[in-house]
Amino acid sequence: MRLIPSDIRFPFTRYARIAAVFSVTLIVLSIASLAYGNLSFGIDFTGGVVVDVHYPQPVKLAPIRTAIAGGGYKHASVTHFGSAQDVSIRLPPQPKKDKTKLGKMVLKTLSSGPKGASVQRVQVVGPKVGQNLLNKGGLAFLYTVIAILIYVIFRFHWKLALGAVAALIHDIIITMGVFSVTSMQFNLTVLAAVLAVLGYSLNDTIVIFDRIRENFRRMRKATPVEVVDVSINQTLARTVITAGTTLLTLFALFFLGGQIIHGFAAALLTGIGIGTYSSVFVASSLALRLRLTSTDLFPPKEEDAERDARRTE
Repeated sequence: MRLIPSDIRFPFTRYARIAAVFSVTLIVLSIASLAYGNLSFGIDFTGGVVVDVHYPQPVKLAPIRTAIAGGGYKHASVTHFGSAQDVSIRLPPQPKKDKTKLGKMVLKTLSSGPKGASVQRVQVVGPKVGQNLLNKGGLAFLYTVIAILIYVIFRFHWKLALGAVAALIHDIIITMGVFSVTSMQFNLTVLAAVLAVLGYSLNDTIVIFDRIRENFRRMRKATPVEVVDVSINQTLARTVITAGTTLLTLFALFFLGGQIIHGFAAALLTGIGIGTYSSVFVASSLALRLRLTSTDLFPPKEEDAERDARRTE
């Protein structure tokens, strides 16, 4: 199959340098913000105090959050548990206050909200538990990246594998950088969303890589740049539809889902948006920088075997 001009509706590789400058800028800003210590870890990782409160009637969370924030408890998490009458309040560490005094202070703070609150339990969560969760999350990310690297090497080639892993690391750094710059809480649900972004971004990248491999086999006379451009254009409709429908759902969760999943939705919105961009502009472009050719994906011996098989038929 010979490449024809209409096969390339948009020359993505022509803008690879601009995309590289854009990506490097975002990564540098993200790393600088993270290094400066702006990432605001939630109670899941830093430890804190859990106060369980019971109301005689079902209550809404918005006035309780307002009362808690008005009492000076920043970054508190307020959620229902069990029923609409039971509320769990998670506060940052309070090292200078014992459980009894803290329970009374929370009740006093809640007096400006719905009436009839009674403290059922006050539990202190130590920072060691949160640190253990953070370490396990980091290990999960590391093991995932290693597994992806091995998988792509065996399925495609090490040049494409490096492109896929670079795109994943690119997505994670920028996603965490957004949380650092905006000072949004980074808690356990956000960590789960970040790990989910890995799978989504890799899926998009693998679809493009599959098409690149197919086109290298079909378009013998085309250059690697032409093959990559055609492959991205052929998968573009699928990429846009998949990302578009996913982002629409996430926008609904972000604006209408409430505070409980606000961070989770924000992490997925950022990660999937950046992941779609990196699948198109980062992963394949890096493989081209490493001089990817058809010989890498189809060694001469394999091509000779296919040619002999055709002659036999």
